[in-house]
Amino acid sequence: MGIIENINKLFDHRIRLGIMSILMVNDDADFNRLKELLDVTDGNLASHLKALEKENYILVQKQFIGRKPNTRYSATKLGKTEFRKHIEALEKLIRKP
Repeated sequence: MGIIENINKLFDHRIRLGIMSILMVNDDADFNRLKELLDVTDGNLASHLKALEKENYILVQKQFIGRKPNTRYSATKLGKTEFRKHIEALEKLIRKP
């Protein structure tokens, strides 16, 4: 078993790492909240969200609040499991003598 076996390439990018970190400690977050917390552009955030959605790591819920569209994101069970494995692998790597 290699030392980097559970490191997930999808979480290599700081924005995807940030998205998952936010969704691990919150039930959900909407697009504007993620954008604000991560300090990224709409297009940049959207492309990273799409990559996570494609792997079924996040769930996307679109709704209207009043007349305004609102998109909320939450981590799926698979996403949470894979993210935990990734973080544990990084911790093992750091602690490796």
